[in-house]
Amino acid sequence: MLHAIVLLLVCQLAGETLAHFLSLPLPGPVIGMVLLLAALMLRLPLPQAMGDTADGILRHLSMLFVPAGVGVVQQLDLLGAEGGRLLVVVVLSTVIALAVTALTFTWVAKLVGGTEAPPEEKAE
Repeated sequence: MLHAIVLLLVCQLAGETLAHFLSLPLPGPVIGMVLLLAALMLRLPLPQAMGDTADGILRHLSMLFVPAGVGVVQQLDLLGAEGGRLLVVVVLSTVIALAVTALTFTWVAKLVGGTEAPPEEKAE
């Protein structure tokens, strides 16, 4: 388990380093996840406990939202002043993300030929 956590932290550190030195517009942890995905796709030897460690982190994922909740509570005055604008931005960004996802799915389905109708059953 320790080796798996170290690997996750090394991927995050590598992502942070790349983001900093290359001035990339992506957060370091996202780049680290892409690096880990590349390692998985290349079938590089990873610690055997990687799956169990990832499952353990996912089981306790809600604990990672506590700092964000504390940050929101600390900024209640700003939230009260700008709450309407924030709500509009959140709703619009959600709608845009859903629309882009649906259009991307449709485009990819057409590329791979997944839009064909299933064969109709013959009536007897």
